[in-house]
Amino acid sequence: MRYLIGLFLLFSTITFANEAQDLADLDKINNEVARLKQEAASFKGSDLAVIRVQQLGKNNQLRAVLADLIKRHDETTTPLLVTEVKNQVAYANRSIAYLDKSIKEKQEKLDKASIEQKLALQNTLKESKDYYYLTLNDQLENYQWLDRLGSPEEKNLVEFTLFIDQKIKFLSASLSFDNSREQLLSDQLQHSSDSEKSSLTLDHLFFERKVTNSTYGLTKLISIADQLNINTTDYKRQVFSTTGNLTEDILNFPVIAAILSNWISSGSNWLLKHAPDQLLKFLVFVLILFATRMVAQLTRRVVLKAVVQPHLRMSKLMQDFFVSMSSKLIYFIGILIAFSKIGLDLAPVLTGFGVAGIIIGFALQDTLSNFASGMMLLIYRPFDVGDFVEAGGVSGKVSSMSLVNTTIKTFDNQIIILPNSKIWGDVIKNVTHERLRRVDMVFGIGYDDSIEHAEKILAEIVDAHPAALKKPEPNIRVHTLGASSVDFIVRPWVKTDDYWDVYWDITREVKLRFDKEGISIPFAQQDIHVHFAKKDKKPNEENTIAEEIGSVIDPARSKES
Repeated sequence: MRYLIGLFLLFSTITFANEAQDLADLDKINNEVARLKQEAASFKGSDLAVIRVQQLGKNNQLRAVLADLIKRHDETTTPLLVTEVKNQVAYANRSIAYLDKSIKEKQEKLDKASIEQKLALQNTLKESKDYYYLTLNDQLENYQWLDRLGSPEEKNLVEFTLFIDQKIKFLSASLSFDNSREQLLSDQLQHSSDSEKSSLTLDHLFFERKVTNSTYGLTKLISIADQLNINTTDYKRQVFSTTGNLTEDILNFPVIAAILSNWISSGSNWLLKHAPDQLLKFLVFVLILFATRMVAQLTRRVVLKAVVQPHLRMSKLMQDFFVSMSSKLIYFIGILIAFSKIGLDLAPVLTGFGVAGIIIGFALQDTLSNFASGMMLLIYRPFDVGDFVEAGGVSGKVSSMSLVNTTIKTFDNQIIILPNSKIWGDVIKNVTHERLRRVDMVFGIGYDDSIEHAEKILAEIVDAHPAALKKPEPNIRVHTLGASSVDFIVRPWVKTDDYWDVYWDITREVKLRFDKEGISIPFAQQDIHVHFAKKDKKPNEENTIAEEIGSVIDPARSKES
């Protein structure tokens, strides 16, 4: 029990000491405020403004001390605190009157100024209004303090409530006017010429700032009005409609209901006013797209008939390119026209396409490289669909081509898709580009066989083949005297499609006729002559060396031994 009493006495002592310190601070600040008030009487202009700022700072310190004392007030300090708070009420009334007058003077000066001067004066007016809203909030706090101290001023509070109600109504109407004016200027800016944009931009900036300042002021007044039990639902809806910002004030049913009601009302009015016009625009949009589709199909058919003309000698890739691009170009132009008819400004759209093109170009460098290579293949036409080619390390028949890749079917029926950059950056061999091809074959006969007889047989075989052309004449000549055979070249000319049939048929027939005519086709042979460096070797040693050499030449002999 003694400990509890001691703890209570200690707490009471600390509280009393804090209270005494606060009262001393209160007295000190009051003296400083009185001194500043006396100094203010002898200053003017900017010096007076400095004194007023100092007064405001001291008054804020005084209010902080008062707030702390009011939390811990008792019967002994209540009379003093009531007096101090009433002084604050009087000070706030004087400040409100002074700021009200100053705001009106600055507003009149701003209304008469040029647009360039208005933007500068707007900042000073905003500062005065910010102090004004702070003072109004302080005055509300003063009345709340008096009520807490048991000395409410009902009459003054009612007058203050009516005053706030009038202020918030006027500011709401002003915000509605400024917001509509700002939207009107924004629309005018979009459709104005370059010469008009300079002045319109300044006007739009002025009203844009005005809307921002009015929205801030309305938010401050809403906070005060809520504490005075003034209905602020419509004002909160107005702030949300103007800024679009979600705040905690929005998250209650009356405000949400007001916002939804306003949206429904605005939507209904918009439909009644603009529905016929928008419906007509939509029908025009659909008709333009339909007409674009018809024109694109017609253009595609016309271009297709034009590019397949034999005298143009266009590659399949070039034909597909022109046919595809013609229809896509018509679609692109048609879509732009359709969007322009519904009121879409095409300048930002085209600018966006340009910026997007740059970004896509950096992101798809490899694809663009393939596209550029496809354009080179399109222009120079080294091969076409259906040709047999060797390109990019792949051999086969070209199945299809695009501006990005080429599809090749190999001779064993595999499908290989090659990027065009790999094809264009490598050697391209078109096997079937020409209508005629020469079949190059080499046949060898033994040195003991008749050259004239072999030439006659080869000529008969070539002449007898139905696919071998008479012109250009085939070329049959003794080509080389090889190590094991006398080699003939046989080079008939054939149509490209008959190349392999002729090659295989003649090769088979030569083998059959040579066998029938007794002409040999020698295989590769090699003679080895052994010379001994020493002639005085013993017979047994010579026989041993001969046997070793013989085993190398004839492995079967070594097995027998």
